[in-house]
Amino acid sequence: MTPSIRQYLVITGNYWAFTLTDGALRMLVVLHFHQLGYSPLEIALLFIFYEFFGVVTNLVGGYLGARMGLNRTMNIGLFLQIVALGMLAVPASMLIVPWVMAAQALSGIAKDLNKMSAKSGIKLLVPDTDQGKLYKWVAILTGSKNTLKGVGFFLGGVLLMAAGFKGAVVIMAVALGLVWLLSLFLLKEELGKSKAKPKFREILSKSRAINVLSAARMFLFGARDVWFVVALPVYLHTVFGWDFWKVGAFMATWIIGYGFIQTIAPRITGNMEDKQPAVLWAAALALVPAAIAVGLMAGWPPQVVVVGGLLLFGVLFAINSSLHSYLIVSYARGDGVSLDVGFYYMSNAAGRLLGTILSGWVYQAYGLEACLWISAGLVSVAALLSLMLPERRYALAS
Repeated sequence: MTPSIRQYLVITGNYWAFTLTDGALRMLVVLHFHQLGYSPLEIALLFIFYEFFGVVTNLVGGYLGARMGLNRTMNIGLFLQIVALGMLAVPASMLIVPWVMAAQALSGIAKDLNKMSAKSGIKLLVPDTDQGKLYKWVAILTGSKNTLKGVGFFLGGVLLMAAGFKGAVVIMAVALGLVWLLSLFLLKEELGKSKAKPKFREILSKSRAINVLSAARMFLFGARDVWFVVALPVYLHTVFGWDFWKVGAFMATWIIGYGFIQTIAPRITGNMEDKQPAVLWAAALALVPAAIAVGLMAGWPPQVVVVGGLLLFGVLFAINSSLHSYLIVSYARGDGVSLDVGFYYMSNAAGRLLGTILSGWVYQAYGLEACLWISAGLVSVAALLSLMLPERRYALAS
């Protein structure tokens, strides 16, 4: 086993462990506070700081990764998630909105430090001449992460029923603490540390390719979260009458399948030599939420329309996400890679923030159909932006 593969396995293992707790915590918060009587908009507001600080963290985290090394930023992310889980393991009387929002803020910082470190680390372990291998490694990392996030959703629903909210977060904090201790010893020092000390003003990308791709990513993930984060789980519970564990199991299954499609995306799309696949797959995705909305408005059986449409949306969204994840790592510079990747995932976090706010507000005011129409519109914008992407060979030369 080569040193590069060993480091890849450590990075992936860290990412997997973190993702399990992240998915479980998301489901725990949504279901627990819905159970307490919080409205969809109030639940969405609990995640505002999670998403907002994800924007800030990706912007600043790329700079820190280039200055400090990705091993440090990844381990800091793991530690902050442990602290966030500990903050939620307090008596129920202390779980007031500001406290939960503060814990979610720490969790958002932790998640995006971890993601930025993992994605940037892959760039440094694969030669720039081997783009096929890079695409496959990024697809495996991204897809397996989302599969584990789906398992985390299911885990969150099960732990809530079996151990209660406090017991669930304590169990996850202890398990992640063990992973953090292992990572301190196993992750290579100086990974991703830039040879030239970057200046703070360099956190903003000067690359046209990365700016365009970042804008497309923002609208792509806003389109997913506008109906997936709050609207969908509340809709499944209130309209379909599903128990919490059923909601968690269904959404877990969706994300597991979504993650699997991401891992095999290179086989579906073929090698990426130009921008065409990113445009075409985004255009195809935009049709799905619009079709689901039309079906619901026409009075077709909602369980067939929503479940069937969600499955198709998951397949197409997974391919789009995998293509984007590869393109950012491919376009990024070799030295100071975390600056470019951090800027890009700042846009990703901004899209999630936009989608989260809209998910609670639009669903509460206008229903699921409105969320779906907005989703279709946001994906359409992502497809139009993808038309502006340069060919990879020109992007690397710029």
